[in-house]
Amino acid sequence: MMAKREAYIASIKAQLDELNISMTVMEAKVAASKEAMKEQYAKEIQKLYVQSQQVRDKLDEIKSASENNWESMINTTEKVRDAFVNSCHYFKAQLKED
Repeated sequence: MMAKREAYIASIKAQLDELNISMTVMEAKVAASKEAMKEQYAKEIQKLYVQSQQVRDKLDEIKSASENNWESMINTTEKVRDAFVNSCHYFKAQLKED
C-alpha cells in the first residue's frame, strides 16, 4: 500500500516538475513579449505559480496522511492538478499566438 502512495506522489511530482520547467520557458517568452502584453502575461504567470503551489500543498497532505486516508485525497488532488495543467496549456497557447 505504501508503494502505491509513493508511486502516485512521484507521478504527480514529475508532472509538476515538468510544468514548472514549462513555466520558466513561458516566463522567458513573457520577458521578450511586447510591452503592452507584459503586464497581462505577468499576472497569468503569477496565477500559474499559485496553482503550482496548490498542487504541492495537496502532495504534502497526501505525504502526511495516514495509510488509510491518503487515497481519499486523490480526487481533490487530481482536480487541482488538472486545473493547473489546463491553465498551463491555455497560457502556452496564448504565447504562441503572439
